[in-house]
Amino acid sequence: MTNTWMNDPAIAHIDKTKLEFLQTLVFESQSMKKEQMLPFLMAVAKRGKDNHITFTEEEINTIIDTIKKYSTPEELERINKMMNLRKR
Repeated sequence: MTNTWMNDPAIAHIDKTKLEFLQTLVFESQSMKKEQMLPFLMAVAKRGKDNHITFTEEEINTIIDTIKKYSTPEELERINKMMNLRKR
């Protein structure tokens, strides 16, 4: 996935720092196996907290919907797996 999604009008109201943080997350997670995802997400959450980066539920849903529009089927599968981990 390229960073084209970051220019989508649906997310224009979201702080660019937050979007760049997410782009890094997406890039870093691309080659991870399923069992690596939970520790990775926990580390990302800590990094976000350390940098005072938080997201509202509305921002999260808008960003995910936007990223999905630009994703390949394989990327969609990974996104869905990550979202299932988030719900636990």
